[in-house]
This record gives sequence, C-alpha cells and structure tokens, in this order.
Amino acid sequence: MQLVTNGKNNESIPSKRYFTIGEVSDLCDVKSHVLRYWEQEFPTLSPVKRRGNRRYYQRHDVLLIRQIRSLLYEQGYTIEGARKKLTGEDANNDSSVSSQLVSQLVSELEEVLTVLKKD
Repeated sequence: MQLVTNGKNNESIPSKRYFTIGEVSDLCDVKSHVLRYWEQEFPTLSPVKRRGNRRYYQRHDVLLIRQIRSLLYEQGYTIEGARKKLTGEDANNDSSVSSQLVSQLVSELEEVLTVLKKD
C-alpha cells in the first residue's frame, strides 16, 4: 500500500479510498466518540454511511479532521471559532472590521487636512 504524507504533520495517510472510524481515530489521534460529535458540530465533516449506518471516511475527511484537531487542541479555538475559521466567516468579519477602520482613518485624515488648509 502506498503512503501519502500530509504536509502539515509528518504522519502518513494510506492511499486508499475509504477509512473506518477506527482507522481515522488512529490516524488523527482522536477518539471515535469525538469524531461522531464533530460530525454534528462541523457540517463539512460528513462521512459516507453504508450498511448498518457504518461510517466510511475519505482522504479529504481525514485532512479536515486533522485541521479541526489542530484548531481545537493546538491553536486553542472553541468549537464555534473553529467552525467559523473553517467556513471563512471570521475572514469576512476581519475584512469588514478592517474596512471600517480604514474608512474611519480616511475621514480623520480628511479632517486634519481641512484644519491644515485653513492655516
């Protein structure tokens, strides 16, 4: 079996199509019950379910789980914060805050320029 390495951490991911919850648990160092909980909290994490409601994760799911684990356990995000980070909502909030700051700065500079022109 060929192994593919994840650039983020040097643990390898076997190059196969589907992984059981036990395999993903070992690959990502996360307990099975935590994976099931994360499925409820992160809509983008949705493994294929087959016979008897068994979960089968794909490679992109494993990478997403590693990213979620990093956000929660290493970077200190809350579940809500990690969800926003993954969906890009925090980037939108950051850019709106930045644009508000820029517009406020521009108006203040225009006021300073007006005062300087009077003298």
